[in-house]
Amino acid sequence: MKIISFAVPCYNSEHYMSKCIDSLLKGGEDVEIIIVNDGSKDDTLSIARDYESRFPDVVRVVDQENGGHGSGVNVGLKLAKGLYYKVVDSDDWVDTKALKTLIGIIRTHLSTNSLPDLYVVNYVYEHVSDNTTHVNRYGKQLPAGKLSEWKKVKAFHFSHMLLMHSLVYKTDVLKRSGLLLPEHTFYVDDIFSYNPLPYAKKLFYLDVDFYRYFIGRKDQSVNIVNMVKRYGQMTRVMTEMTDRWTYEEIKRQPRGLRRYMIHALANYMMTTQLFVCAEDSPERRAAFKEMWKHIKERDEKLYRKLRYRTYVLSATVLPWKLRGIYLVGGYKLLCRRVKLG
Repeated sequence: MKIISFAVPCYNSEHYMSKCIDSLLKGGEDVEIIIVNDGSKDDTLSIARDYESRFPDVVRVVDQENGGHGSGVNVGLKLAKGLYYKVVDSDDWVDTKALKTLIGIIRTHLSTNSLPDLYVVNYVYEHVSDNTTHVNRYGKQLPAGKLSEWKKVKAFHFSHMLLMHSLVYKTDVLKRSGLLLPEHTFYVDDIFSYNPLPYAKKLFYLDVDFYRYFIGRKDQSVNIVNMVKRYGQMTRVMTEMTDRWTYEEIKRQPRGLRRYMIHALANYMMTTQLFVCAEDSPERRAAFKEMWKHIKERDEKLYRKLRYRTYVLSATVLPWKLRGIYLVGGYKLLCRRVKLG
């Protein structure tokens, strides 16, 4: 039996994918690694096939036409045989000691029939420019080393979030949630981090620095220049998240989850406004108006909660150009704090 299925979506990843895959191979026979070659034009596929030939019981390669990051996640989940499912981007990697600790904890929970629906682990920004790191932890929100429920989860503040890097979902939880990410779209990791949460009833926070997130490539999605250009993709992602759970459904969740879901949506909306409002054009104004119109028509209670009763209001009340300055300035301040981008 495989303990964890790792999906590694790859697109033109020849220069860095080996570091990622080598880190996952440290899990031995307890893991399976599903490398999804997403229409690469370089030697990504041949490198993946080489790993598959050398580790046939661990590595599986899928070669497909380009469908984007979401397509790779979807394919990996469809094929996954492990108890848990984890996505690792091809330019990132996992810590060996933390991986073995997680596998050991899962085996312990399996032996006592107490498997959680979701493991939360720390993730680390690895800055290539100066070889420094920034660790994102969850000890103030979740009890470490204990099985827990959402009602025991404390409030998250400001930009602190549960991101894809920190989440290890039980595979059947993701499948029961009906998760299916949009193709040819960036930022779908936000959907992965939000939509399935109500299906995860039992949680376990493992305080280890597990996921290592590489910061330094100019083509990364967190680069502010790329973010501003891709505003249409972020509005699509934001719309899909607000479509998934109504305000009444959110209100029925345990207190900790209810509070977190509104916090997460407010953060995602602030980011979406940054994408759209950082520049001015008739197309951007129309896209912004259409997004809010869609949310209001579908769920007016959620619309009013998001727009007027969270800190999203601090941006929406400003004139367009001031809004852009305010949001871009806030993002740059955050980037300096964690050296993001």
